[in-house]
Amino acid sequence: MLDILKFQKILNEFGQVKRTILVNGENRMENDIEHSYQLAMLAWYIVSLKDLDLDIDLVIKYALIHDFVEVYAGDTYVYSEDEELKASKEQREKDAAERLKKEFSEFSELHDLIDEYENKKDKESKFIYALDKIQPVLNIYMDGGRTWKEKDITLSMLIESKKDKVSISKDAQEYFNKIIEILKENEKELFNKISYGK
Repeated sequence: MLDILKFQKILNEFGQVKRTILVNGENRMENDIEHSYQLAMLAWYIVSLKDLDLDIDLVIKYALIHDFVEVYAGDTYVYSEDEELKASKEQREKDAAERLKKEFSEFSELHDLIDEYENKKDKESKFIYALDKIQPVLNIYMDGGRTWKEKDITLSMLIESKKDKVSISKDAQEYFNKIIEILKENEKELFNKISYGK
């Protein structure tokens, strides 16, 4: 029972990790549990809808744990101007993974999956890595671009920060291309500054 309580405690802590994205229709930032759950459900839907040649159990597990190290490492905002914070991201996440291994040594599958996700050696981890770059875009689009407007993000900044990362998975790439076309068509309504067209 103590092990279950200990793990529930860390799940609660994971839910306290705030991201830099506004929750649709609310004046608060989403947390890592909300993001991970949405990513898992979205991935499951896409894999089922498209009948992709991916192990669905592995896809869902990767989605649920892809940011779990942030419980100790914290979220690192992709557009942060804090260069030191961005430069330390990889080491902070490695240290967090080691801490999790020590604290939950009995949960070997969790640690194996964290390692496999970080190394992106299989198509399932690549798919989740790429979809993780797209899912926030969908949320912000559905929220009328509030986060982009508040953070003064342009469409060109968004594309530049994500295009190479998304290209790791052809299964996710098509969704990125489609949402970018929608953003270009609605750029004036979604962003403070126009970087495509007029």
